[in-house]
Amino acid sequence: MKLFKGTKASAAVSRRGFLKKAGAVAVSAALACTMFGCSSSASDTSNGASANLDYSDWDAVLEAAKGQTVTFYGWGGSEPRNTWIEESLIPAMKEKYDITLELVGMDINDILTQLSGDKQANTEEGTIDFIWINGENFYTAKENGYLWGPFTDYLPNFNDYVDTTSPEVEYDFGSPTEGYEAPYGKTQMEMWVNSDVVPTPPTTVEEFKTFCEANPGKVTYPQPGDFTGTAFISCLISGVIGADEFEKLSMMDDPTTEEVKEIIEPGLEYLRSLNPSLWNAGQTFPADSTTMGTMYADGEIIMNMGYGDPQALVNDGALPESTKPFIFDTGTVGNSNFMAIAYNAPHKAAALVAINEIMSPEMQLEQYEVLGNLTVLDTAKLPEADQQAFENVALGSAQLPSEELLNHRVTEAAGPVIPIIEQLWLDEVVGK
Repeated sequence: MKLFKGTKASAAVSRRGFLKKAGAVAVSAALACTMFGCSSSASDTSNGASANLDYSDWDAVLEAAKGQTVTFYGWGGSEPRNTWIEESLIPAMKEKYDITLELVGMDINDILTQLSGDKQANTEEGTIDFIWINGENFYTAKENGYLWGPFTDYLPNFNDYVDTTSPEVEYDFGSPTEGYEAPYGKTQMEMWVNSDVVPTPPTTVEEFKTFCEANPGKVTYPQPGDFTGTAFISCLISGVIGADEFEKLSMMDDPTTEEVKEIIEPGLEYLRSLNPSLWNAGQTFPADSTTMGTMYADGEIIMNMGYGDPQALVNDGALPESTKPFIFDTGTVGNSNFMAIAYNAPHKAAALVAINEIMSPEMQLEQYEVLGNLTVLDTAKLPEADQQAFENVALGSAQLPSEELLNHRVTEAAGPVIPIIEQLWLDEVVGK
């Protein structure tokens, strides 16, 4: 079992936050490519990557994309999502556009390391086409020139069905997107329990503390740095200080530790107060959400959490039918995740077509039905039949209505704030 014991930030690098490390970058990129099987398909420089292609001419983009093999890089740890891509998206891309889509599971830090290596080596044509990305990783990639764009104005589905003025589209964890990424899906933190074991889950931070005290050693959360752990303590902090106060963190672009601490200090005190009742008395925490999932499945802990609902895990038999999701009355943090195109993508035309397809009403509906992802589309802009299709989706026993989630949605802290919150947790919560 992977455990984390807090010492200093240097001892734990956030998998969400690429730290722009120098030295041996090209070697690391080559190693990552070897380990994870980067695509070696021939590029279509004469087609999609051609500088002569007018990307604003969608018919020309579709024609250029025919026959291309496009790579989609991103975190591969969600089996339900991987299955959806393999069984639905990949066949659709081939049948509708004659595009072969290859899914490449790779940690975002390794993806950014590879792009950094390409930059340093002046690699004009890489192996990564488009990327599942958001947050401070997007900020880092955009600031360092790892992304191609702006491109969203080329996408028919973006222009027709997305509310392009929505803050969740214009900003990604406080960073202006400026057309360098297109929305993929909306997610929101949910918690879940086995209702046979926990008939009445806590719905406020006060009840959560009482819940922990009543079940000593049976509750914990992943160490912040893991994105689930950071999001969960954000929910708790927001519940303590109030959503309006917490959301001040969402628009900070150059925060100091002192500024952030002044806002969240009551939340840090609350987190410290939980420690004596947590698993291992708050001296150590599970290293990541995968470890948490194993502990929950083994009955070592009685509550788990994640972005999105656990319905797919119930459907697959990984969790019992008695699994029930819940959120706090004070809300839970949510964000949009995005897709971006690598600056040296060899198949930009096919990447545009794939991104546009993922934003189609059909694919957004499937993600809602199969994965429980909230749609990035403005449903009021959809044809009436598509609006009705969204309304007719039957919820599973382990799903919450989208209206309930959206009515209790708290905006995440800005990308530059996240590492500060994680450092404050390291310094002032773990083991205290």
